[in-house]
Amino acid sequence: MESRPRILIVDSEPDFIKGLQRELHSLCDIIIATSKAAAQEVTLSERFDMVVLGTLVPRGDAFAFHRWLKRVSRFDDMALIVIDAPSDQQYVAGWTREEGMRLDADDYLAKPVEPVTLVPRITKLLDHVSHRIRVMVVDDHATVRDGIRELLTLQRDIQVVGEAINGQEALDKVTQLAPDVVLMDIVMPVMNGLEAAKHVGSRCQRARVLMLSQYDDDENVSASNEVGAWGFVSKASGGVKLLEGIRSVNRGQRYLSTMAS
Repeated sequence: MESRPRILIVDSEPDFIKGLQRELHSLCDIIIATSKAAAQEVTLSERFDMVVLGTLVPRGDAFAFHRWLKRVSRFDDMALIVIDAPSDQQYVAGWTREEGMRLDADDYLAKPVEPVTLVPRITKLLDHVSHRIRVMVVDDHATVRDGIRELLTLQRDIQVVGEAINGQEALDKVTQLAPDVVLMDIVMPVMNGLEAAKHVGSRCQRARVLMLSQYDDDENVSASNEVGAWGFVSKASGGVKLLEGIRSVNRGQRYLSTMAS
């Protein structure tokens, strides 16, 4: 089953939030943030298809959050609607003329606006949003990483966002890269994949680990489950199984592929 679209509403007006929630509840899953700090925190830890950026106090916080989103490449495929303050509140919560000149959004409106009128605009934008699965490849062998990257870059729904040569480097990078799936080898120097997998979730809540190893015995499969990995793929299984594993884990489904299975 495909997951429902997820929308982040960033606004400090309770009535507007309630109205928009009422109109959108059957269309998508909604998360609310009522300040710039809260919006940044939740955006780093969760994945959204769209942000509806309304009015925030103090004035300038909405623009600051907008600029922050645009500086972080992981949010490039996320739709953005900006809803400015009404004219009589421009000096309290609205965008300045200079800020407006730097606006980079898929749609723009100004309050007052009835939430029901936003539904067709949001639906249209969601229809055009096509997320690719963000994958980080962790393996100490360059030839393995190169081969995986070549396979994944051929897939329209998958994007390789980074690589690491051991578990410690993977943990150092996972917060910044915010992958959906971490493809993790088991046997590596400095820190092995099993040890790293224990800590991935605390660094990036959205990331799910898919173990990849040439050793597909029951002990390694069980150990992968114990450290919180979502799946296990034998290196001998082939590219089709690897792609199947990545897509399954991204959907929140457990996956196992060994030479015996």
